[in-house]
Amino acid sequence: MKVLAVGDLIGNAGIQKLKKEIDKIRQTENIDFIIVNGENSAEGMGMTKKNFDDILSCNVNCVTMGNHTWGKKDIFKFIDHPKLIRPANYPKGVVGKGYGIYNCKNKKIAVINLIGRVDINVLSENPFIIARDIINKIEKDVDMIFVDFHAEATAEKIAMGYFLDGKATAVFGTHTHVQTADEKILPNKTGYITDIGMTGPKNSVIGMEIQVSIKRFETTLPERYKIATGETMLNGVIFDIDDATNKVKNIKRINI
Repeated sequence: MKVLAVGDLIGNAGIQKLKKEIDKIRQTENIDFIIVNGENSAEGMGMTKKNFDDILSCNVNCVTMGNHTWGKKDIFKFIDHPKLIRPANYPKGVVGKGYGIYNCKNKKIAVINLIGRVDINVLSENPFIIARDIINKIEKDVDMIFVDFHAEATAEKIAMGYFLDGKATAVFGTHTHVQTADEKILPNKTGYITDIGMTGPKNSVIGMEIQVSIKRFETTLPERYKIATGETMLNGVIFDIDDATNKVKNIKRINI
């Protein structure tokens, strides 16, 4: 089985790039299950119903979120959709769900979404404790567990990878929008990569217009971010799973 995780969609540009490339990737790579991070799909912050419907039109299996989950009020209309999950370590009682369990080729696949706490301005519960508790609850009922850890700090992501080594099938990072070249299979056979990158404007500052971003750093004055235009790219990673063991046997980065 092959599972594709697609990096943060940046605005409509990211959605259109997904629409353009996803069928070709699905066919050429024999993809069975697709996870897409959609928390930046509404012009860089949040997700609307239209954005969500456009993403689902690509026949993806699960859409994950992050620190901009509540960026658009529209999300409260569809937060309970079975294909949508938000960080599991938001406080207890918050609407939505932090993980989903899906059926694919006679396998039960769990996807867990978590948000980091280092250098992210979100009041959240401890992602390590929440991850452990969820996995202890579901591990006997599923064949595979994938974790989208939406976090800023590389150290926090790497620590999560080793913390879940042997417990999760794969742990992949999102949020920083820069694909890292550290894909690996950890000692206890969990697939890992620190960040799978982004899907959106190629010539940009993590998806945003270059001169606007430079001005913010140069002057320290507030400047409204704008999504860049022009050529787009799609970042992601493919986890190739052994059908007998349900363990990752190969990891391939995608940069189109």
